[in-house]
Order: sequence, then structure tokens, then C-alpha cells
Amino acid sequence: MKHSPLPFAAALLITAIVPAAAQMSRPAATATASKPAEADARVIQVATGQGQPVSQHLTLGLNKAAIIELDSDAKDVLVSSPDIADAIVKSPRRIFLLGTKTGQTNAFFFDGRGHQVLSLDIRVEKDVADLAAMIKANLPNSAIKVAALNDNVVLSGRVASASEATRAADLSASFTGDPKKVVNMLTVSDGEQVMLRVHISEMQRQIAKQFGINLSGVKMINGTPLALSTSNPFGLLGSAISDLSGGQVGQVCNTASTALNPLGALQGGGICNIQNNVQGSLKALETVGLLHTLAEPNLTAVSGETAKFLAGGEFPVPAGRDQQGNVSISFKQFGVGLSFTPVVLSGSRISLQISTEVSELTNTGAFTLGGIGSNNSVTIPALNVRRAETTVELPSGGSFAIAGLMQHTTKQQIDAFPGVKDLPVLGALFRSRDFQNAETELVVMVTPYLVNPVAEAALAKPSDGFITPTDPETLLLGRLNTVYKKSAKPLTPEAAAPVGFVVR
Repeated sequence: MKHSPLPFAAALLITAIVPAAAQMSRPAATATASKPAEADARVIQVATGQGQPVSQHLTLGLNKAAIIELDSDAKDVLVSSPDIADAIVKSPRRIFLLGTKTGQTNAFFFDGRGHQVLSLDIRVEKDVADLAAMIKANLPNSAIKVAALNDNVVLSGRVASASEATRAADLSASFTGDPKKVVNMLTVSDGEQVMLRVHISEMQRQIAKQFGINLSGVKMINGTPLALSTSNPFGLLGSAISDLSGGQVGQVCNTASTALNPLGALQGGGICNIQNNVQGSLKALETVGLLHTLAEPNLTAVSGETAKFLAGGEFPVPAGRDQQGNVSISFKQFGVGLSFTPVVLSGSRISLQISTEVSELTNTGAFTLGGIGSNNSVTIPALNVRRAETTVELPSGGSFAIAGLMQHTTKQQIDAFPGVKDLPVLGALFRSRDFQNAETELVVMVTPYLVNPVAEAALAKPSDGFITPTDPETLLLGRLNTVYKKSAKPLTPEAAAPVGFVVR
């Protein structure tokens, strides 16, 4: 586009002008260009060479202008992309450049004889000076550099913590209007590492009580045996906790018959050898179970990264069949699991996203393939899972607990002889009671610490001080490890010949 030096009715002057990054490249002539201070860069003065074109670079703010002052007359100005930058010739030695769109272009200045006087490479970008000043005011302890690149904002430099990097990115996103136009290249000054100390404790208490009375009686009436018996089952478990426990009074039949089947001998063709007419058995049973699970994993992770821990195992689960009909297997994890993601905030505060799980194999809800009782049947166990997930914020060394994960289950069932069970006092002889009580409590205590690497000598291992005993110590003294005094250093085994790496 050409503009002849004709007078204009009005000229648009914009006060904020981005300075030129003057890197001159002249093949033969010597030309100088003044570099005013960035804060006062309103006018750019260019000294053209004597008969030789001058090349310069100019960064122009979007919707802002720069004034080019030449020391020789320019008649024509050619801009390759007028939609990016426009040129207005105010006078032969004074030209206005306006940035209208982000991008790159160039402008050529010609004198009255058609010779090129100046070649100007122009890059139009957003002016990020206000954004840089705002970041500096809100984050005074950081060293952040703000640059514009193709309508994007590039953040570089170092910050004290990850939270400062997030705040700088948020300010830049508000400036551009689109978070995708922010290129965050900030790095944390010190690699902040968080060690998480976890205590996972679980208690399971189970109580089962059974009380039942079974009666048996035999009476011969006119040579015809008449037998009566009660055998009320325990509905929850289906049988007594221990059939070897309980008490019995009387003996209706001999040892060839059972107490609860007084007619068992009659099935063999003979009459039972009656010693007593009435027999009774009492079962008053109780069982108490206690399960304690404890895990204390310590994990260390860089701020913003995820660390995982599992103390348990995996069990196979059929996942389907392939094209050949073979069963494919996948493995499911169980045990004590932990996963956490720390983010170090300002002031040594830590935002912690934690997920913990305690699971165990159980037959409750198990799935059987191939039919129950079949020789080719496969039983897939189920999982009993206790899981907790949360996000908290706390200082280094502070602790919190996930408590109250309580599961309390009570079951009770009474089996009785109908009608007779409702008799006062005597009704207890025709009833059996089965009672179960299960309680589960899980407590997870978490303490994060900001940590730094230490020397290996400052760390302790579980195997420190362990020495394998000699054969005489094992055979004669029955020791599994060598015993030495506390003041004495543990003996280390020595090889008969030189071993190890040879460094030359």
C-alpha cells in the first residue's frame, strides 16, 4: 500500500507506544538509531545510511502507535500487510505506524528517487506491560517475566511455590480472556517435597451367642414305641458354634443311636435299649473374635505429583473369553491402599488430596462358576471394602484424623416349637436363640511434612545390626541372629578374597 505525502485532515495519535528492539543490520553504510528509554519510547529516530538501506526491528503494541522520525525525506511507504500495521505519512520525515492486528509484517520506506531508505520488520503484539506490573505488585517475591507471542501470553522465570505460579496464571488468563492463551513456563525455585506419614488402624469385634435346649422322649404304649424330640436349629449360623460343647442329661438310647434321633436304632429293625424315658441337651455357647489391622506407610512425593502405596495383593478374576474360548484373567487389588497428591501453598501450608482404602477377601457376595458342588466349579471371592477420600489444607507437621468409620451390625433369631414356645417358663425348653454382633472401626491419621534430601548415613534400615548366626550358634544355642553387646559394633562378614569393583 502506498501513501503520497499529501496533507491529511486529521491524524490519529495514540499515546502508548512500544519501543523498538533496535538491531540494525547494514551491509555497507553506517547508520545509527537512537534507543530512548522504554518508558519514554514515543518517538523512534532513525539515521539512514548514505545511499544504503537500513534494517531494523520494531515491536508494536496492539492498537498502539509509534512515530518514526527520519533524517532524510521519504516519499513512499509500503506495508506488506496493512491489516496488521498501517502507515500514515504525516511529513516526509515523520511517519505514523499503527498496530491494528497481532501478527508480523514489514514496511519499506523509499525516497524521491525510488531508493530504499529503511526496511522495518514489525511485530504487533499485545502490550503486556500492565500485566507484568500487576503480577509484580501481587507477587513481589517472584521473578516472573511476561512476554507476548502471537496473541498469547508467555510466563517464564521462577516462583517461590506452586501457588504463586497458579496465581500468576490466573491473572494472565483474566488478561487474555482465555486460559488456553496462557503458556505457563514458570518453575519453582526449590523442589518442594512432601512426606506423608499415615497411621491406618482398624479394629473388628465379633460376638456370637447361642442358647438352645433339645428334648427327647420315648414311651412304650401297648408294645408300640412312641418317640418325641425337639431339635431347633440356630438360624443365623445353621449349626452350633461347637457341637462338642454343651451339656446332656439322660440317655434314651444306647450308643448305636444318637441323642437327637431316638428312633435311629429302630430303623435297624430292633427296639432301642431304653435306659431312661426322657433325655435333654443344653447348648449355651458364646464366641468372641477380635481382629486388629495396622499399617504405617510413609510416602514422599513432589508437590503436585501423586504417590501410591499398597500393602496386600491381587487375586484373579475371570474377565471374559477370547476368540479361541480361553478364559482371560484380570487381577484386582486388595489390602491397605493409600494414594495422595500434595500441593504446597504459600506459608508452608499444604493442600492434600488423600484417598485410603482397606479391603479384604470375603465369601459374602462371592460368585461361583460351574454350579455349586461341581468338581469344575470356580468361586470368585468378593471384597469387603472400607474407603475414605477427602481434601484438606494444613501446615507442615499438622495432623488430621478420618475417624468414625463405624459399622455396627446386630443379628438375632429365635427358632422354637410352635405353640409350646409361648408357655411361661416352660416355653424356654422349646426355643433356641442365635445372636450375632459385629463392630468395625477404622481410623486414619495423616501428618504431612515438608522434607529435604539427606545423606544416606542419616537414614536407618530395618536390617541394620542384623547378622546371620554361625552354625554352632544355631545348632547349640538355637539362635536365629547373632547376639552382641549394645556398645559393641556388629560384626560384618568378610570374604576370604578381595571382592567388589576395581577403580583405576
